[in-house]
Amino acid sequence: MTSSPAPSAAAPLPSSPSAPQARLDARYGRTPRDGRRVRTVSIVAAVAFVAVFAAWVVWGGLSGTNASLEVRELGFRDATPTSVTVQWEVSVEPGTEVTCALQALNGSFGIVGWRIVELGAAEERTRQFTESVRTSEEPVTGLPYRCWLP
Repeated sequence: MTSSPAPSAAAPLPSSPSAPQARLDARYGRTPRDGRRVRTVSIVAAVAFVAVFAAWVVWGGLSGTNASLEVRELGFRDATPTSVTVQWEVSVEPGTEVTCALQALNGSFGIVGWRIVELGAAEERTRQFTESVRTSEEPVTGLPYRCWLP
């Protein structure tokens, strides 16, 4: 008894040598349509990056305040067991108010005194100041910690 082969449910054999490659490309998402989609997503991402970067440059570079503030420590004097006198210099645009924090330090560089000083506006760009800072123990130095524009 001879039996004839049963009809197969498989797809017909390809007629050209590139047909297997085309089926593999379609199966794994490498069709021309997918390439266009990747290219479109890449272009949209690049445009979004450029827009965010340009907004950051405008916000950070152009919209900031133009006032510049420089502080220079000139030293300290009159260190007693309960206080120290701090000398410092502030350079800022004339007519600008400034607030400074002064600190006194002990031999272990621990803060033993602290004072906030508000400096009014003046006509000079650079001004020198001398302020006394009370301490909780004997200081070895006194200096401006930080100054800022209110």
